[in-house]
Amino acid sequence: MIQHSEISDDDLRSEIKQQKISFGGNNKLKIYGTLSCTSGKKMKRENRVFFLTEKEAITNSFRPCGHCMKQKYQKWKHETI
Repeated sequence: MIQHSEISDDDLRSEIKQQKISFGGNNKLKIYGTLSCTSGKKMKRENRVFFLTEKEAITNSFRPCGHCMKQKYQKWKHETI
């Protein structure tokens, strides 16, 4: 997990371009989603984190975003009830 506040914008762009970073998340809310998610783009920089893989996000107790990952969110929601 990479904190947005701990990586420069140039390094972040490079990591994304090289497909080393695949998902973003909100560390405060424990939600992860795609890098193109409009909800993710609106969050504060200090709350934003990045993951190399989806498995890494799940391992860190993050749940799928209900906007950009609807099917995975619904599955997560029904499994936790």
